[in-house]
Amino acid sequence: MKFKISPIAILIFMILIITGCKKTPNSEYQKFENSFFDTFDTLIHVVAYTKSQEEFDEYFNTIRKRYQELHKLYDIYNNYAGINNIKTINDHAGMKPIPVDQEIIDLIRFSKEWYERTGGDTNIAFGAVLKIWREYRNQGKDDPQNAALPSLEILQNAKKHTDINKVIITPEERTVFLDDEKMSLDVGAVAKGFATDIVVSEVTKMGLVSGIINAGGNVYTIGKPLDNIRERWGVGLQNPNISIFSNQRYLDIAYINDASIVSSGNYQRYYIVDEKVIHHIIDPKTLFPSDYFKSVTIISPSSSIADFLSTAVFLLPFEEGKELVESIEDTMALWVFHDGSVQTTENMKKILNSYGASGAKIE
Repeated sequence: MKFKISPIAILIFMILIITGCKKTPNSEYQKFENSFFDTFDTLIHVVAYTKSQEEFDEYFNTIRKRYQELHKLYDIYNNYAGINNIKTINDHAGMKPIPVDQEIIDLIRFSKEWYERTGGDTNIAFGAVLKIWREYRNQGKDDPQNAALPSLEILQNAKKHTDINKVIITPEERTVFLDDEKMSLDVGAVAKGFATDIVVSEVTKMGLVSGIINAGGNVYTIGKPLDNIRERWGVGLQNPNISIFSNQRYLDIAYINDASIVSSGNYQRYYIVDEKVIHHIIDPKTLFPSDYFKSVTIISPSSSIADFLSTAVFLLPFEEGKELVESIEDTMALWVFHDGSVQTTENMKKILNSYGASGAKIE
């Protein structure tokens, strides 16, 4: 959740930041959109159909405020006055329990539950290992000529401090304690999705019935587009083999309502060592980047589950990942392999453009 702006992000930001307003045909609703770029190290773009600019602005301001609050709570890099966040917990590892807001308790509980449900590869207590990789990645990007890999010995020593059972929650006192002074939490595999679920729940309770929140590729669709034309939102799935500037940057289009789409891939955060891409999704079994796929996309009614699973499934061989996804109700997946081939769960085919689906109806 470091705050950095890439040239591509700036371009997208400049295109999307201009608030849009479009009257829908024969409808009392209008389409509005706006963006912000000050939370979760990403551009967050909001599209909604509302009855007025004032109504849209109320939703948009609530969305931005809540993402800002949740960003601070889930931040592992920065301290904030008057707030105990994930960094506060890490800073006091092995020392004392830290009282925290309920949103942190809920995030940790969710992550521990799904750690067990998915076989234990996606671990929010894996921070000691991920910190080493982050340092090597940053050094490699700052000084490409001397980019290097951490030694297996260093990584194995760090892994000794990643036992998720040592993340102790005391619900009555609402505290979190890391029972190992060398361990740390890293919630990057779930925080943005979990925050999105919170935000969506709150703005729909306020009355928002139609919209999309795109939190840097974590997409959540609310209701259906109220333009009297479409019955479903069309969401482009990024092609991991093509530049964002290419006219082929979308692999496919998925048509969904009231669901989240999240992708994980080797094309997002990486550095180069000896002409090889070293990406950020680390396999806890090998302690090195997972090499099964180029990307994995998950669709679920829960952004928390979609976010968590996109990493968990990326770390599993195809058949194991497919079996896991198919065991979870209303969940779909798409895999892109290194040779460019694509596989999906059977239930995903009915919503993909390449299989004849459209925004008007599902074939």
